[in-house]
Amino acid sequence: MRLSRYFLPVLKETPSEAQVVSHRYMLRAGMIKQNAAGIYSWLPLGFKVLRKLENIVHEEQIRAGHIPMLMPTLQSADLWKESGRYDAYGPEMLRIRDRQDRDMLYGPTNEEMITDIFRSHVGSYKDLPMTLYHIQWKFRDEMRPRFGVMRGREFFMKDGYNFDLTKEDALHAYNRHLVSYLRTFERMGLQAIPMRADSGPIGGDDTHEFLVLAETGESEVFYDSAVTDLKFGDRDIDYDDEAQCAGVMEEFTSKYARTDETHDEALFAQVPEDRRRVARGIEVGQIFYFGTKYSDAMGATVQGPDGKVVPVHMGSHGIGVSRLVGAIIEASHDDKGIIWPEGVTPFHCGIVNLKQGDAEADAACQSLYDSITALGLEPLYDDRDERAGGKFATMDLIGLPWRITVGPRGLKNGVVELTCRRTGESEELPPREAVARIAEIYAGMEVRGL
Repeated sequence: MRLSRYFLPVLKETPSEAQVVSHRYMLRAGMIKQNAAGIYSWLPLGFKVLRKLENIVHEEQIRAGHIPMLMPTLQSADLWKESGRYDAYGPEMLRIRDRQDRDMLYGPTNEEMITDIFRSHVGSYKDLPMTLYHIQWKFRDEMRPRFGVMRGREFFMKDGYNFDLTKEDALHAYNRHLVSYLRTFERMGLQAIPMRADSGPIGGDDTHEFLVLAETGESEVFYDSAVTDLKFGDRDIDYDDEAQCAGVMEEFTSKYARTDETHDEALFAQVPEDRRRVARGIEVGQIFYFGTKYSDAMGATVQGPDGKVVPVHMGSHGIGVSRLVGAIIEASHDDKGIIWPEGVTPFHCGIVNLKQGDAEADAACQSLYDSITALGLEPLYDDRDERAGGKFATMDLIGLPWRITVGPRGLKNGVVELTCRRTGESEELPPREAVARIAEIYAGMEVRGL
């Protein structure tokens, strides 16, 4: 993409309403524009990152054997009244009436709807286990929406639901989701720590939140620093292998890590003092096992192998896709702007022409652009007639992980400059070698499945 043809409304000044780093940089980098309190339009750069994250979530869900679908944003209140949650959920639920005076709601979550779909079409244990998921817009009428997309009222979320014959089967599904989430977040360049949490209005006794450590996190968290040494890495996981999934679950949850709602001071005191940590965290995902809570209330049953009709065991599993954009920025930035991990960057590299209109520089930039595009990668070519300092500031602000700088002086010596956004280190290379280096970086990620 040529920047002269792209819609990138960057701001030099920080809007007064932006309180945290991610909100400031998303507004300044032209990623979002506020429409109403807690509701945003996603402009091209922000939308591009959002779609990258959505694709990673889809890929990892399908890898784990989960089946994608799509449920509507508006739901009939009848299902929620049947489960008993319509009145219990609270003012965060946006309740509306249609022209036929029927009670409707803008879905904050989908347990009732997915249970109704299941009970309408599944009646035998032979169809189990089953996990269905979708990625859809949700709405919760937060009293004080703040921090941009980190605590908005409208948000983009993946939620999945497993249906199993027994508690043991459902707990395997729980472990499988935890493993798939570890891989998902690492692909995004994040270390998201699973922490024992409170289930809230979803219900159930077993739940873990995945939290990214950040000063602006809404939750106070308590953990053993040893958990930050754990990496999922390149493990080849068989998601059908219950023992393997349980082993990973044990490895990543055996160390103390809890949110403030479930913090136990006595247990925390057993952690060696030099490893005790108290920090802030941003929730980016959560998994639940809630047994037969919804299947009992809504009649979601199957005929078991002994011929008896039994309620299915269920769990739900969410990832805040839009919130992840903010969380990644909170975890990866400096005083110049965003620093995107390679796995989620909107463009794979930037090309900066230091002397637009110079025939040799223009030709070299075009050759770089064509060569990188031919690799299946997406460069952003800053071909504007702007000062070099302004071009560098824009590239730093939007945070592309790699930048190739082209100027007449370097071309006389047969080189361009390749710069790493994260470290700031630069090296001069012939143009072909710069392209080969970019290709090597992203090919290596593909080989590792990252």
